[in-house]
Amino acid sequence: MTLIIAEAGVNHNGNEKLAFELVEAAHQAGADIVKFQTFKAKNLVTSEAKQADYQITNTQKEESQLAMLSRLELSFEVHHQLVKHCESLGIEFLSTAFDSESLAFLVNDLGLTRLKIPSGEITNAPLVLEHARTGCDLIVSTGMASLSEVEAVLGVIAFGYTADINAKPCEVAFQQAYASELGQKALKKKVTVLHCTTEYPAPMAEINLKAMDTLARAFELPAGYSDHSQGIAIPIAAVARGAVLIEKHFTLDKNMEGPDHKASLDPLELAAMVKSIRQVEIALGVGVKSPTVSEVKNKAVARKSLVASRDIRAGELFDIDNVTIKRPGTGMSPYRYWDIISKPASVDYMTGDLLVE
Repeated sequence: MTLIIAEAGVNHNGNEKLAFELVEAAHQAGADIVKFQTFKAKNLVTSEAKQADYQITNTQKEESQLAMLSRLELSFEVHHQLVKHCESLGIEFLSTAFDSESLAFLVNDLGLTRLKIPSGEITNAPLVLEHARTGCDLIVSTGMASLSEVEAVLGVIAFGYTADINAKPCEVAFQQAYASELGQKALKKKVTVLHCTTEYPAPMAEINLKAMDTLARAFELPAGYSDHSQGIAIPIAAVARGAVLIEKHFTLDKNMEGPDHKASLDPLELAAMVKSIRQVEIALGVGVKSPTVSEVKNKAVARKSLVASRDIRAGELFDIDNVTIKRPGTGMSPYRYWDIISKPASVDYMTGDLLVE
């Protein structure tokens, strides 16, 4: 079954009450996981770092990333409360760590065993290595990345999973770990890669959903899709293409102030996405082409048989003028048509009788 992550991200706007309401909405929509973002703004960006174009557009405010992100922090104490609330509802709590302090908190204080490496951090080899050395299962988003960059980050992860703690990290060591049987085994056991287009909202022409298939083939790893498109069509299509995981931003109100609200689903849309994905999963079936239980009973009604198109006397030859094909399908199969043409009838037939030769 596809794992569905409802990405709350920073759509709580730094407000504790909104964070709890997002958990409730994710649970009610039927998501498996609700995910936040954990960071200390001072550890994440310089005071000079500029906003992305989409952040300026969506917030209608131009300021430094530091100023914007400082308002979007959630305290560590609130994280503890959110975890407890998730446990009470039966939905998994997940968060993305953007700095070492936050990563240590998620693993050592909150006890998370699954972590998400965001697209923007996959070239941050030291932080990626810290993630891998926790031993946690990793979800790796690959927005903005080339195939070679994905291979490189998987090398860092393979090294982190398998190398001795005193082993010196370097590119050659990462490549060796990636190429090793032990490294590949660890990756296949613990890593899921996500295709992603890092734009908010992502233009349809740049979704390139087939790249998810490429990731799965190239690295022989479970592959999913982190969606930033508008609407729910693309994540549903991703599931139909075999995505093992879907991540989608959601908000309580798309008109709220903040960088990600406009590219997010509202709670009703999130619920519709989850429902549609579950329907697609059922519809995909097992791949064996054979009549289903409900189809079997319809064979006799929908298919046809060989039928006398006029009265036929015993011994008279069947021909194209006295044999036709009509419903129901309880008589001789039309596949026998060529077998009986020019052969004598064994019994008398009235017009409309099913042939029983």
